Amino acid sequence: MQTIVVFGSTGQVAQEIRSLIHLQKKYHFEFIGRDVINFESRKDIDIFFQEKLPKDTVGFINAVAYTAVDLAETEFEKAYLINAEAPALIADYSNRLGMKFIHFSTDFVFDGLKSSPYIESDKKNPLSAYGKTKSIGEDLVLERNSNAIVIRTSWVFSRFGKNFLKTMLRLAKEKEIISVVDDQIGTPTWAKDLANLGIEALDSNQSGIFQFSNEGVASWYDFAYEIVSRVNPNCKVLPIPSEAYPTPARRPSYSVLSKKKMRESFTTENFHWKERVSIVIDELNF
Repeated sequence: MQTIVVFGSTGQVAQEIRSLIHLQKKYHFEFIGRDVINFESRKDIDIFFQEKLPKDTVGFINAVAYTAVDLAETEFEKAYLINAEAPALIADYSNRLGMKFIHFSTDFVFDGLKSSPYIESDKKNPLSAYGKTKSIGEDLVLERNSNAIVIRTSWVFSRFGKNFLKTMLRLAKEKEIISVVDDQIGTPTWAKDLANLGIEALDSNQSGIFQFSNEGVASWYDFAYEIVSRVNPNCKVLPIPSEAYPTPARRPSYSVLSKKKMRESFTTENFHWKERVSIVIDELNF
């Protein structure tokens, strides 16, 4: 059986890929985590490809990212190594080997000044260190491997790891009132839907940048209200402006992604984010 190497083992997308692999019989998936590769080290990545790469490997999915948005403001070098340098090296090796490479990116590559959904070709202008490193990563991946696929997404949630949905569930149990910003607009995305698209992309002849999030538009307040109202209607969710909740990193005020190109190129079915929130809350037995 042919092997797909998934870089990442504990992140949301990697764990959702793991949850899906029993549904297909074409590939064996090998998950490579930080216990095998220090993704800040070019030497470690070189050693993996030169000495440890499974002989039957036919493609790669990169589900590793530095996602601590605020911390990246003071840890730019670390974020750059993980979000830009490491994907560039993987793209370079995958190109030399003639293999497919799927890489995930973010809506934070945009500045949020638009008022209609961003398309793939819109000019990038990241506001944060995190967004800058992810933007550079996109460019380097496609420069090193023109056959690679970059999938931009937004506001990822799942039953795994740390994410906004799980934080809101915890706060709904602990607090009577939660304040959440209502002037940052985007779309939540279930990591399992993203994982499904990543797996489909392995067999695609497509290349370049595609965008995927669940259907619908929301503010962080809308997202929080949907979560909290399902598990504790007595907990109040209050909308506040971003200036009332200052953070080290600037966020785009509007980062809704157009999915038209994705729909025209792939068959992965998409659903409204509220439906996906309901599923994950059920998975977590709330």
